Amino acid sequence: MNYKEALQNKIFQVISEASASLNVESYVIGGFVRDLLLKRDFKKDIDVVAVGSGIELALKVSEMLPKKPKVQVFKTYGTAMLRFEDTEIEFVGARKESYHFESRNPVVENGTLEDDQNRRDFTINALALSLNAPNFGELVDPFNGLEALENKTIKTPLDPDITFSDDPLRMMRGIRFASQLNFEIEEESLKAIERNKERIKIISGERIVDELNKILMTEKPSVGFLLLHKTGLLHIILPELTDLQGVDESEGQTHKDNFYHTLEVVDNIAPNTDDVWLRWSALLHDIGKAPTKRHHKKNGWSFHGHEFVGGKMVKKLFERLHMPLNHKMKYVSKMVMMSSRPIVLSQDTVTDSAVRRLVFDAGEDIEDLMTLCEADITTKNPNKFKKYHNNFKIVRQKIVEVEERDHVRQFQPPISGEEIMETFNLKPGREIGVLKEAIKEAILEGEIPNEYQPAYDFMLKRAAKLGLKKV
Repeated sequence: MNYKEALQNKIFQVISEASASLNVESYVIGGFVRDLLLKRDFKKDIDVVAVGSGIELALKVSEMLPKKPKVQVFKTYGTAMLRFEDTEIEFVGARKESYHFESRNPVVENGTLEDDQNRRDFTINALALSLNAPNFGELVDPFNGLEALENKTIKTPLDPDITFSDDPLRMMRGIRFASQLNFEIEEESLKAIERNKERIKIISGERIVDELNKILMTEKPSVGFLLLHKTGLLHIILPELTDLQGVDESEGQTHKDNFYHTLEVVDNIAPNTDDVWLRWSALLHDIGKAPTKRHHKKNGWSFHGHEFVGGKMVKKLFERLHMPLNHKMKYVSKMVMMSSRPIVLSQDTVTDSAVRRLVFDAGEDIEDLMTLCEADITTKNPNKFKKYHNNFKIVRQKIVEVEERDHVRQFQPPISGEEIMETFNLKPGREIGVLKEAIKEAILEGEIPNEYQPAYDFMLKRAAKLGLKKV
């Protein structure tokens, strides 16, 4: 089959001419070819394999392009990269690889195109298109990758046990592709993931998280997480999640399976946000339920304080997986800690002071928090479902009203610490904090509006109780 028409971009012609002048063969391979054949949005990066030196080919291509783009050379890996228009092109020499058991970094030797296709992770990623003049655009498909694309199947080119043991990250990549493309993993390859699951322990947290993020960002993340769970990988990577699985019974009382509930919540939130950290918040929002699960004869099952415990667990999980410990971790922790607040509000009569506190504590993240809580409604009872959503509408309306009136979201107390010190001729000390806190509480409780004069008058009265006089 020839795909000459699909290689219209000028860059392919330049690579072809550069290859001919160096007397090397070159092929475009991997994700670009796969997505081209699937008619998906084209990747913004292209992998080119040269039967010879990939670095030399990259330098030659740059020389032949207008503006001669800069070539980044990675000598250790024998690769080079350049940018042309809005596309990144990576060049690598065809190679064969052999692995040591304790490492995913291979011993690399020069090889043929066939060797290079052998080392690819899946048959759908081993497809190559020739960039050589005699057969430009011809598909090279030694492993029936085209058939796998048509059958929506993910399978390894060689023995899956060897493929996954050599580079265990491929197990996660397979699950990620199944999730992204809505493909099925071929049975033998799936069993091999289960057999080799312990090998994932040699992979760095950063690489694991990179795949988890891609799974989380799919249209229906539960597909990937159920495969991770089925193969046993999830228990190794995120035991906090698998600990939620199961329904306990005591004296005839049960609770819902919080693992499957969590996956429903993540699927619910997916259409409403492209923020990976909000999706992480949905994934982790109930992790505190496993360690806080208790049964009481009178009241049944409880998970008292699970939000607080879960919020604390987020930091340890982020540390273990080498995830960012900056504002992103703090955001996820805060979302988990606050995940039940709007739900509790929606079940009670919504008071202004409760809404003010919610907005004050959530700050700029109030919208995200409401999105998370709405996704958390997984009841199959249509009446309850409707009732919860209607109650959330009331909470949202209250938030708008309170925010317009009291400006709590970017709360700045009307009276500063400096003014308190000047008014009562105080040095820095406990009284300033006590007065500032009292003013804040009075505003949040609705005793006084968030305005200067009422706050000043309130301060004078409260200060008098502390024995302080205006100077």
